[in-house]
Amino acid sequence: MSAPDQSTPAPIIFDRPLVARRINAHPQKQRDFVTQLVCDDLVDRLAPIARKFEKALILGPNAQALPTTGKSGDHDIAFERLSTLNAANSGPQELHLPQRKYDLIVSLLDLQVINDVPGYLARIRSHLAPDGLMLVAAVGGNSLAELRGAWLAADADHSGGAYARVAPFIDVRDAGSLLQRTGFALPVTDIEQHIVRYKSPLALMRELKELGATNPLADRPKNFVSKRLLGEACAHYEALASDPDKRIRATLEILWMSGWAPHESQQKPLQPGSAQVSLTKVLKTSN
Repeated sequence: MSAPDQSTPAPIIFDRPLVARRINAHPQKQRDFVTQLVCDDLVDRLAPIARKFEKALILGPNAQALPTTGKSGDHDIAFERLSTLNAANSGPQELHLPQRKYDLIVSLLDLQVINDVPGYLARIRSHLAPDGLMLVAAVGGNSLAELRGAWLAADADHSGGAYARVAPFIDVRDAGSLLQRTGFALPVTDIEQHIVRYKSPLALMRELKELGATNPLADRPKNFVSKRLLGEACAHYEALASDPDKRIRATLEILWMSGWAPHESQQKPLQPGSAQVSLTKVLKTSN
């Protein structure tokens, strides 16, 4: 399968330089809990793969938060780390990787703020050796649904309109077709869902700010949020997703995608009509 047509530039949905500035403004002395969660899950996903990856790259918004080593089966992995929000990669469409013919490329928590997702995946595939593996973790489609609903309700009450204040995330139903569209073999997608609890909606919003994850949309409202509007959003959030102990819930989905660069040794689906036994005969025999 050929790479997607790049003749028409993808629309600018996310302000990636803004995301980079926000992350740099809140340097983490240790990994935030979302990154730690994903890194722990990566260990579990690599462990069953009995493959020696001699040339591995790991990508993410903050390279310092990414692991330098891993393990697949009994084989050690030494990761080359790369920030996808550095000067070369912070623009709307760019993904400049240092080498080609990687056996393994891992992308952690960057895909959800990529403007050209098919192009991004296709460029990763072009840097993989034949039969090389790509693993991607991104924030999934239902994440922060409570926060999105609270802001929509507050804006409707306050001004009668609706504004995009929470970024859209990739739905698992779209992920498989994205992998096939960009030429990956043996595509697999799944979702890990977590419910995280906070003392208050403001505590959640403060943590999102420290993670550089507050509204990254290029077409975000430019005016400051008033105290009244913020209070209305918090009130709607508490009405929507509070527990008896007054803490509030936030949904976090981690979408995992994996695919292999095509190679002649890989299993392929049978051609239609190539079966040796008719399904009708099988069903008659079983009856």
